[in-house]
Amino acid sequence: RLIAGLRKASIGLDRRVLADLAVHDKDAFAAVVTKAKAALGG
Repeated sequence: RLIAGLRKASIGLDRRVLADLAVHDKDAFAAVVTKAKAALGG
């Protein structure tokens, strides 16, 4: 669902970049997840 939300929000990050963000920059990852959720209507 995260990847689907990213596509809908036109965010072009792949799984490797997302994993790196999740480990090294939790705030940025949380912001990306929030945008993806919003794009999915949640």
